[in-house]
Amino acid sequence: MNRRTFLKTLPAVTVLAGASSSFAQDAGAAPASTGDLQTIALVKPQTDGGKSVLAALWERRTIRNIGSEKLPPQVLSNLLWAAFGVNREKGPSAGGTGRTAASASNSQEIDLYVALPEGVYLYEAVPHRLTPVVPGDFRARSGRRAAATAPVNIFYVVDIAKYGKAPFQEPGLKDADIQKSYYYVATGLIAANVYLFAASQGLAAHFHNCDKQNTPMEFKLRPEQRVLFAQTVGYPA
Repeated sequence: MNRRTFLKTLPAVTVLAGASSSFAQDAGAAPASTGDLQTIALVKPQTDGGKSVLAALWERRTIRNIGSEKLPPQVLSNLLWAAFGVNREKGPSAGGTGRTAASASNSQEIDLYVALPEGVYLYEAVPHRLTPVVPGDFRARSGRRAAATAPVNIFYVVDIAKYGKAPFQEPGLKDADIQKSYYYVATGLIAANVYLFAASQGLAAHFHNCDKQNTPMEFKLRPEQRVLFAQTVGYPA
């Protein structure tokens, strides 16, 4: 498949806000206060195309040699939506949307911090955009050789406070050990989505550890947030 002739255009998931066909500042958002970084209104994700699930499973693998070529806007949008985007207006419990990966009591406790060459952004599934966090190139914090030049590094960050806001408060949400099992599983489910998307679209993906000492301060994380892992994505070198 020609990666430059990416999927045919299809209607987007109706719960997502409309966006332009290229990176642009969200017209309804306030100006970013993080240097020169602007909010990126991601283009509408495409929900069809690429290889079948079975074919993607056959192709799924870790590819560590990743080039520096930038992902087109549509590819980046589809990648993040596949990872942890909104696929249902109403989730399994009242008070929340449904996402492409499951979470304990639909707590949606994993945040995706996306390191691009110009800065770090937080992926907001609603309204499907990247919100500036900090300017500067922090891709090397992903901790692997190819990460420093790969176009996208996704940092998986758990927000423990989200357990207290989950629609259904099962007892395990208040137990630290059980919380740990929940957020590790949640991270694995999202990372698997990324791997399958990459295999479907001819991309390279590598899930790995990252710098947990410096990243929390540099990404301006709260005490309730913890950096878990990172995943590097791009075209095979």
